[in-house]
Amino acid sequence: MSGPVLPVLGAGGWGTALAAAAARAGQEVRLWARRPDFAARLAEVRENREYLPGVLLPPQVQVTSDLPGAVAGADFALLVVPSVGVPELLAGLPRQLGVVLCAKGLAPDGSRLSEYAAGLGFDRVAVLSGPNHAEEIGRGLPAATVVASRDPALAARVQAALMSPHLRVYTSRDVTGVELGGVLKNVMAVAAGMGDGLNLGDNAKASLLTRGLREMNRYLRSLGAEEETVYGLSGLGDLIATATSPHSRNRAAGEAIARGESPQQGGKVVEGLRTAGLLDAWATAHGHDLPIVRAVAHVTRGEWTPQQGVRHLMGREAKGETAADERA
Repeated sequence: MSGPVLPVLGAGGWGTALAAAAARAGQEVRLWARRPDFAARLAEVRENREYLPGVLLPPQVQVTSDLPGAVAGADFALLVVPSVGVPELLAGLPRQLGVVLCAKGLAPDGSRLSEYAAGLGFDRVAVLSGPNHAEEIGRGLPAATVVASRDPALAARVQAALMSPHLRVYTSRDVTGVELGGVLKNVMAVAAGMGDGLNLGDNAKASLLTRGLREMNRYLRSLGAEEETVYGLSGLGDLIATATSPHSRNRAAGEAIARGESPQQGGKVVEGLRTAGLLDAWATAHGHDLPIVRAVAHVTRGEWTPQQGVRHLMGREAKGETAADERA
């Protein structure tokens, strides 16, 4: 064991994958599941057949439904529950615990999860994000991710705990860029999925993702994020993975909507569906132009059809491609 026990709080697909990845990196892991019956079953069969079938938990992973016991003696914990469940989970944790937020969504009030945690009195907060599908991380396929924190010591400890020949972990101090890159790319992936469902073709998808990245950059830079972060693993890298992969819930949800089907996927949370409305409300309140976010928000609220969303984007006023062109 390379350090103290590592709690992974949340036994969905991503939590299970991170628990397996941490065990491969030499950690003793406590994987916490909210439901006692689910925890007991997972502890017995050692396979999360509901959320991540085919991935066996290494012997270093202990499964529990006892939250205080899961974090006892730990320096930090990975919080791997959907964004809507993060506030309740934080409320049950000791404030001296370092918290690593692994959800790619916003708090119920629209704030960033890291800001929400800080507001509750957590002094050591980090976010983990990157092009990381649970189906691949769980199987040990090579990948890279980023942990961002304004506490360099916490980021370094998380890096050391997860770094392995299977997972390369980078650190960053740009919490804003890393955290919100993961939020924005989900909405772009829903839009990409709608294009797939409408059979709009490769040119349309490439154009959407290019302009989507520009939209992400404009929004994130306005909040103080670094451009290098936008074009790094948690921005461009995660956008590519989420908008193109068959593993992506957000892309699949957009495709289902375009086909007139339900976007819900067996009870699994699709963060981009909820986030689109929150981001659109923020853009409207602050006078920001986020056209792809707006189109997705209108479609997911049932106010537009996917075809109307396409017409909105294609019918916008003519302009130059870059900011310099627009100013000329």
